[in-house]
Amino acid sequence: MSNIVAIVGRPNVGKSTFFNRLIQRREAIVDAVSGVTRDRHYGKSDWNGKEFSLIDTGGYVLGSDDVFEAEIDKQVELAIDEADAIIFMVDVENGVTGMDEDVAKLLRKVSKPVFLVVNKVDNAKRSKDAVEFYSLGLGDYYTVASINGSGTGELLDALVEALPEKEEVVEEELPRFAVVGRPNAGKSSFINALIGEDRYIVTDIAGTTRDSIDTKYNRFGFEFNLVDTAGIRRKAKVKEDLEFYSVMRSVRAIEHSDVCLLVLDATRGFDGQVQNIFWLAERNRKGMVVLVNKWDLVEKDHKSMKEYEKAIRKQMEPFTDVPVVFISVLTKQRIFKAIETAVEVYKNRSKKIKTSKLNEILLPIIENYPPPAYKAKYVKIKYIMQLPTPQPQFAFFCNLPQYVKDGYKRFLENKLREHFDFKGVPISVYMRKK
Repeated sequence: MSNIVAIVGRPNVGKSTFFNRLIQRREAIVDAVSGVTRDRHYGKSDWNGKEFSLIDTGGYVLGSDDVFEAEIDKQVELAIDEADAIIFMVDVENGVTGMDEDVAKLLRKVSKPVFLVVNKVDNAKRSKDAVEFYSLGLGDYYTVASINGSGTGELLDALVEALPEKEEVVEEELPRFAVVGRPNAGKSSFINALIGEDRYIVTDIAGTTRDSIDTKYNRFGFEFNLVDTAGIRRKAKVKEDLEFYSVMRSVRAIEHSDVCLLVLDATRGFDGQVQNIFWLAERNRKGMVVLVNKWDLVEKDHKSMKEYEKAIRKQMEPFTDVPVVFISVLTKQRIFKAIETAVEVYKNRSKKIKTSKLNEILLPIIENYPPPAYKAKYVKIKYIMQLPTPQPQFAFFCNLPQYVKDGYKRFLENKLREHFDFKGVPISVYMRKK
């Protein structure tokens, strides 16, 4: 379970540039994930071997200047509530502004580590100018230049030092199903419908994360923990529709789960906020089931379901191999089908395929459709194996891994899906030097 670090501050101080720099540093270490990453405001980073999730609040502030202040206050309050550490970014070019003072006022009351970071400091004169930020009453500051990365090392050393140690909670290893989605999609009702009807309930465990409630649940002879993000206490000041709020809450639940049940409101569709949560789960390589709730409210004919599902899949591209279940929590329609599907996805995610079987099925296909030649060089794939990781990752050993393009990796992924059922599970395909 990684720590969450939020970057806050008024608009245009360089939060996103700084965020991108930290995320790229991470992707230089780990294989970059192919496919389009849709959500630019959440990522994982690590420094000195310590991993943390990073949230750039800048991407969630919408509206004109006068709306900005209220929105920023809301976000800072949320970050204070949810994050384990906070980076407060200011800009040496503009000096201390009224909005900076407002944010500082909120942050001075916080018991969590707060790092005041003065951006755009790229010469000695600006270094001197940064002194005025002492007036914010947050103690020492760090000077950085996001654009070229100077100063970030020192800041990151201090940051990972201050992050609380997450104790690894070792309990019986039950699969964890997280119910996620935007506010008012019917997450709580879904869980209540499951539990209310069911006598098999064993125990209620107050979540190991202080904000999600785990319910041990037994159905179809299969026991699992249901992680509810919906029943989380909500700060009165946080408006329901605040996108940042949904994402912030989902981050914890998703990172802490094996399979995510993404509940969406049929009358609203697969909108931006739902997509954010979908790509968040995909990026964390979690199993996925999409539940279309309130299906009873939609005007339909014999084609409605097919067309609705097609529209959703279009927006999931390229990760379309995901089960979509139409439910109505109100009438309890298909709610157990939803759980059954999640159990299947969980089994798919932990599936291990014998090396001999992989090679026997895929090598002939690769021989018939080899990777396209690049600069008159031919790529020969000799051998395939599944890596010993919690989720499906495959290594294809070949002579020239650097010449295999994303399009061909997707072709290989599709063949894996065709021959071995990986429905609902993101697959990683790596090319390795033989």
